[in-house]
Amino acid sequence: MKKWHYPFLAFLLIGTILILSEKRSKYRTDVGEIFGTKYKITYYHSTTLHNKIQKRLYQVDNSLSMFNDSSIVSIINRNGKIRPDSMFTQVFSLAKSISTLTDGAFDITVAPLVNAWGFGFEEACNITPDVIDSIMSFVGYELVELLDGEIVKSDPRITLDFSAIAKGFGVDMTASLLEDEGVYNYMVEIGGEIALKGVNAKGETWKIGINTPEIDSIEINNGLQAIMTLSDKCMATSGNYRNYYYKDGRKIAHTIDPRTGYPAEQNLLSATVITSNCAIADAYATAMMVMGLEEALSFLQKHQEVDAYLIYSDSLGNILTTFTPNTQSYLFEEF
Repeated sequence: MKKWHYPFLAFLLIGTILILSEKRSKYRTDVGEIFGTKYKITYYHSTTLHNKIQKRLYQVDNSLSMFNDSSIVSIINRNGKIRPDSMFTQVFSLAKSISTLTDGAFDITVAPLVNAWGFGFEEACNITPDVIDSIMSFVGYELVELLDGEIVKSDPRITLDFSAIAKGFGVDMTASLLEDEGVYNYMVEIGGEIALKGVNAKGETWKIGINTPEIDSIEINNGLQAIMTLSDKCMATSGNYRNYYYKDGRKIAHTIDPRTGYPAEQNLLSATVITSNCAIADAYATAMMVMGLEEALSFLQKHQEVDAYLIYSDSLGNILTTFTPNTQSYLFEEF
């Protein structure tokens, strides 16, 4: 065989290997439950990553989930002795910084208020101003610190609730795992918080719908308000239109303002945040629901690195929308 044949054969061999590898790759979907909610992960790869994905999600759950009695956060809430792991410390520090940036609209110490109003893990209290004042004495992100690797509370009644940031963090950790495995086309969704990269099985940019938060006397209208086309972005949505109850003719929604101790009574119905980090998007979406429309718009004006799509109602009950300028580039269709 002539010497020039060798590189030619090597080229053919490499090409054949690449073609066979490409044929084995396909879009795969993993589904399951974590953090008290459901997840769905679609990704393009030659082999299933199910076990690795589950292991990563369980690591986050064992650190941050209030639905897991043996998680680090649950033990800390019971004032047990445990040293937080790296995931806990990372999310705790991020949460504290977001609390500062949002002037306390986002606050992981809000759990006792959420419980008192009947949206947490305990039965609702008989709410009175005195009860709220009492609880407010041990609610506040400045009342808990991470010192020398340990959580220090100023009051043992303080409890931490990562539910408005843990799902987003779980999305980020799963997306990071996929990229470490060489996956560059994926959609990771946990309880509505989403990370997207590359393209879908049709070779198109991922399309994600935003529900219309329309409420009537019978049911919630589950139609779409808008469709976003996204890649290399994360998206999180928070709203008051699903989790609420009526008491003495007054609607009590699940978004509790940690600054006042009372449910946020705002005309903002839904906040969708688009960023490059899902934990941040998750926390900001919750914070904006606490802020309400005007305060949220003021915040977005100051933080133009954050994009958002806001759905609100006017004085006549009409559903209206507003969004940051860059969001227009993601907006595929409005209804």
